[in-house]
Amino acid sequence: MTRNLGGLTHLDASGAANMVDVTDKAATDRTATAEGCVVMRPETLALIREGDAKKGDVIGTARLAGIMASKRTHELIPLCHPLLLSKVRVDCAIDEALPGLRVTAEVRVQGPTGVEMEALTAVSVACLTVYDMVKAVDRGMRIEGVRLLSKDGGRSGAYRAGA
Repeated sequence: MTRNLGGLTHLDASGAANMVDVTDKAATDRTATAEGCVVMRPETLALIREGDAKKGDVIGTARLAGIMASKRTHELIPLCHPLLLSKVRVDCAIDEALPGLRVTAEVRVQGPTGVEMEALTAVSVACLTVYDMVKAVDRGMRIEGVRLLSKDGGRSGAYRAGA
């Protein structure tokens, strides 16, 4: 017999990690949105904006890397379920106030478990890709503020950051 220890669904009665059994959970529409930022020097941001990075299209490559990563979350994060994602959108917006890029990801699925980890993975890998593509000119970049903005669907209902 297993029981939930302190609300942690991935631990059994002995404290051992286990994948949550979602066999009997209904498939419902679920969405999650996450964000993160890559803060950099203004000159680095100008390089990205003008398309002059030696490794190519930084924003396009980061967007694609985030989408690909979201689909492989179960291979990267222990105990995550493989999911048949129905939508992944990754946006990388120039933010002069940072200065840098603000990355957001929205992930959707019709399934028995949520997609928060997929959205967070998409943002994290997109930010890492930005760093990799321009690190030769700005090793002092910072990846900051990776967080869940919202989620909908499932038994726990809606979540909004700061609400």
